[in-house]
Amino acid sequence: MEYLPVPVDKSHLITIGERLYSESIELIRELVNNAYDADATEVDVKMTDELIEVRDNGAGMDRKGLKQYFNIGSPEKTVKSKSPIFHRDLIGQFGIGKFASLSACECFEVYTQKGDFAAKVTFDKKEWEKEGGQWNLPLQVFSPDRDGGDGTTVTLLRLTREFDPEEVIRRIVEGTPLKVANFVVRLNGMRITPRSLSGHRIPFLEGTEFGPVHGEIIVLPSSTASPAELGIEVKVKQVTIKRELFGLERRGKVVSRIRGEVYADFLQVTTDRSGFILDTPQYQAFQRVMEKVIREVDDILNRLAGRKEKQKAGKALKEALQRIHRALVLNPDLSPFGAIPMAGEGEGMGGAGVVSKKSERKEGEEVQASEEGKEVEEEGSPIPEKKVRKKSPKVKRLTPNAVVQRTKFGETGVSVCLDDFGEEGQECFTEGTVIYINRQHPLYQREAKKPETYLLNVTRLITQEISLMKVTKNPRQAFLRQSKLLRDAFVEKPQVG
Repeated sequence: MEYLPVPVDKSHLITIGERLYSESIELIRELVNNAYDADATEVDVKMTDELIEVRDNGAGMDRKGLKQYFNIGSPEKTVKSKSPIFHRDLIGQFGIGKFASLSACECFEVYTQKGDFAAKVTFDKKEWEKEGGQWNLPLQVFSPDRDGGDGTTVTLLRLTREFDPEEVIRRIVEGTPLKVANFVVRLNGMRITPRSLSGHRIPFLEGTEFGPVHGEIIVLPSSTASPAELGIEVKVKQVTIKRELFGLERRGKVVSRIRGEVYADFLQVTTDRSGFILDTPQYQAFQRVMEKVIREVDDILNRLAGRKEKQKAGKALKEALQRIHRALVLNPDLSPFGAIPMAGEGEGMGGAGVVSKKSERKEGEEVQASEEGKEVEEEGSPIPEKKVRKKSPKVKRLTPNAVVQRTKFGETGVSVCLDDFGEEGQECFTEGTVIYINRQHPLYQREAKKPETYLLNVTRLITQEISLMKVTKNPRQAFLRQSKLLRDAFVEKPQVG
């Protein structure tokens, strides 16, 4: 029986193995990364109630390699920063990952084969505790298995903690380079694949004096947003060191939609690989890049929020006008447009549209409302172009974020323009046959946050202006007319007659 000396103080080993790694589940990630550094193309992780086994087909180790493997703090990976076959950037740095197993089991074995050398080293915690200051591991040498090929298998026996397979998969996805070619990891026979997220993608690539910072941030759809696994994964050499929000937490709930990855291989990592050394020029350069990236993310979040708001407003305007059309059919004496022919639900309605690029103008310029959508007759056929131009009202002060809905009440075309006129501006007003609604008004802002009353509020504002078109000198009468229109607009099954 041979013995392999390990040059480390026992008290240091306890600190390294049982205290340095706050979570024993990290040991599986470290063992997989050791296989990656050894140019393995396949890693098979086996988990049962009795043991954990990590087997790879990497380069394996000879006697010198085994001594190096158990030499804590060796500069080997610092001197040799690339693997010999695939020229991979070596992930392991301090050579301490293997001792995280001390927080999860009482015994671990390392079987390795390289060429004509095959051996097994056993570390039994109970036997180790019996020894004095000297620490020697039993080394058994075997005849090599020609059919098995080179590689290393680490087996953890007499487990002292339980492991959740789903959590193990998550840690491997985050902490190992699964996206690299020629590298496959399986858990109990099933391949572990990187996550694939859908949403609005924001790729970036920025240079620094220390190296590039690149990655991709994804704004998830609201339907798939989740508070779990919040933040952007910051990776060094393909391994997630930690998740960061980079100040996006100030945006509140929308942060649950933010995911992504950023790669910065030049960052200096803490000993336990759970964070970065912050007081370095490298990290400061990284922060400057991310501040620029986050400003772009902020702009896109604002645009996406604006687009969602415009879609919501367009839908509300369309339904409000449909309801008002129905109420005016029921009450022709309240209509300032004359008698309105009865139409099917939704007929005679124009489409809500966001201002097109060709119709964007500076503040104060006039824009034809007809650019926002084709006017439709009760039969649904487009009105000839000349007639549209002749009857289209002017929409003033239209901004690129405005939402315009056009419809016909009888022979009269009416436009409703929802736009920004300032917090101190009027809640709504009319110019000709154009009804303006101020979405920056505090009352509108309040109601816009309440899905159950938003439609009612928009309908209230439109009926108010329509009633004033009919009666301009008697506010009380206009109010009574509006009340009746608003009531009939929300009758579920109105009856004519």
